Amino acid sequence: MNLKEKPFYLSDKQITWVENTLKEMTVDQKIGQLFCILGDAYEKEELNRLVKDQGIGGVLFRPDELRKIQEKYSALDEYAEIPLLKAANLEEGGAGVLTDGTYFGTQMQVAAAGDMECTANFARVCAAEGRKAGVNWTFSPVVDIDYNFRNPITNVRTFGNDPEKVLENAAVFVKELQKHGIAASCKHFPGDGVDYRDQHLHPTYNDLSAEDWFSSYGKIYESLIKDGLMSIMVGHIVQPNVIRAVNPNAGQEEMLPASLSREMLTGVLREKFGFHGVIITDATIMGGYTMAMPRKEAMPASIQAGCDMICFSTDIYEDIRYMKEGVEAGRLSEERLEEAVTRILALKAKVTAEANRKNEADEISFAQCQAWSRACADRAVTLVKDTQKLVPVRKTEYPKIRLVIVGEDTIYDGSLRETAKEVLEEKGFRVELYDPFEDDLHGCAALPQDRLTLILANCPTASNNTTVRINWCPKHALEIPRFVNEEKTAFVSFANPYHLQDIPRVRTYINAYTATKAAVTLAVEKLIGIGTFTGVSPTDPFCGLCDTHF
Repeated sequence: MNLKEKPFYLSDKQITWVENTLKEMTVDQKIGQLFCILGDAYEKEELNRLVKDQGIGGVLFRPDELRKIQEKYSALDEYAEIPLLKAANLEEGGAGVLTDGTYFGTQMQVAAAGDMECTANFARVCAAEGRKAGVNWTFSPVVDIDYNFRNPITNVRTFGNDPEKVLENAAVFVKELQKHGIAASCKHFPGDGVDYRDQHLHPTYNDLSAEDWFSSYGKIYESLIKDGLMSIMVGHIVQPNVIRAVNPNAGQEEMLPASLSREMLTGVLREKFGFHGVIITDATIMGGYTMAMPRKEAMPASIQAGCDMICFSTDIYEDIRYMKEGVEAGRLSEERLEEAVTRILALKAKVTAEANRKNEADEISFAQCQAWSRACADRAVTLVKDTQKLVPVRKTEYPKIRLVIVGEDTIYDGSLRETAKEVLEEKGFRVELYDPFEDDLHGCAALPQDRLTLILANCPTASNNTTVRINWCPKHALEIPRFVNEEKTAFVSFANPYHLQDIPRVRTYINAYTATKAAVTLAVEKLIGIGTFTGVSPTDPFCGLCDTHF
């Protein structure tokens, strides 16, 4: 391992620190460095002890106010003999660590903008607000390919279903982010988005042929590695065909999630792609990990297979014990342990130096972050179809708007219903808030022809959900666009871009990808003729179905 070279580019002084620190560490201290824990899972005193006595390598806090996050990390710094990796999920902007940070937008929104300057600004916001919070490592970007529209977890978290566009956006994001001193960790190797199931619940599969995988997911990771990517998060996803390509003798017992697979970690990432950065598992509290192998065996097996760090624990003390027993039993070699800790220390040397160095990201204001976010949202709103030629909706023709909310009314910074209502009323429309429980079945002859039914959907992805579909009202599904032939209806989604599978006959359909006040305001304004639609779908919103084109 040449730490002067990619991806760390350490100085002689930094390398000396890595070597001397490693030399002075006990086995127990080395084992402690292997773990990145969820700080919020522990009381303050216990967390301090884990950092001080167990030598925990990294900590991630759930989003909180800037002042509180800074205080949490500052307190831990006093107990850390070796600097901590301070992690966050900056998937959607500074809001990934700060409740008072910028929710820039989903990755799919960024991709729909079709402008690499938007992608660079996205990274700048993550860097600026991450640095303010003290973060030096982010578990982002997501470089999964959203091949399967039924997948409940990839969806708007991705840059879409085109491998080239995913790579283009990811490369800009990683370069810009790491330039500003925060290490990126692309995820979820070997790639989510093929299976229709969620790896949070059990191991899932990426079953592309080896040839197809290397030309898509593999190409993305190999390219990012060549560009200097510092770390990779590995999912609990099995890639059987690549495992067999690496190891033709692989049997059923080798068909392991990548977080436990020597073929995928060492065979592909290390040996074929030449990756020398840090590999961390996805959260090992997930069913995709816990169901794959007895935990006592899995802990040391992940490191022996090629991972360097373990993300989160069901019981940190138990996991540390299992790791130590693995070392004592020879299931985790001393050589592999030292190699993992060397990479962890190298990453720490790199990001610690960057955190202490003045960076132009430190001059980016909150107002600038908000402006960049709004500009991206403006470019991204996508008119998927308007076969009834409704757009723009004119007040002279449709002075009344019946507003229907599907899914969650709560958006990141307010209410979907109230935000849309305010925009429409400000422009002179009369708004009727529809409640299906106060309605009943009726005919269509008396439907007012000067009224537009506007359905706004916010059905976001979430861990542990098996589907991301519309759940209609149990009372006759009264809010469905039942009379699309008799009254004008428009549908706007602020999360899942695939709702046409459930409302294929709606004639006017818009995707906005992100549930924020800015996105809601801009989408509604464009619908009524204020501004133009410039977004380009990063995926297939028609879901490969013929009737969705009506």
